[in-house]
Amino acid sequence: MRAHLAATRTIAVIGAKDKPGQPVDAVGRYLIEAGYEVLPVHPVRKGVWGLETYSSLADITVAIDLVDVFRAPEHCPGHAAEVLALPHKPRLFWMQLGIRSPEAGRLLAGQGIAVVEDLCLMVEHRRLFGGGIR
Repeated sequence: MRAHLAATRTIAVIGAKDKPGQPVDAVGRYLIEAGYEVLPVHPVRKGVWGLETYSSLADITVAIDLVDVFRAPEHCPGHAAEVLALPHKPRLFWMQLGIRSPEAGRLLAGQGIAVVEDLCLMVEHRRLFGGGIR
């Protein structure tokens, strides 16, 4: 996990919201402060964290290193399918704390994309890097 995060530069956050008090808001802001290029993804919201916000992963024109999912488990297989349709596959598909999807994992298995379930990216980053920039 440490090696994957150390090599990561761009993170697409699916379900991005800059609503204070929401876990996705805290994690998104943390990732920006940690030096990552954060690409918010939300079908309706615009300008999340003051950044260009994309309606879907397919709308992102740069290579994504990590996809961080803040959606209910039933949406994860669809997002895994979106990842597989990207021209450049991310290294990591991360489902946040409380989110598990064996089906998404099966879709991504053997595709060179590591899958993390039920862990908070912010908590794990702090644990591995002490909260600083990687």
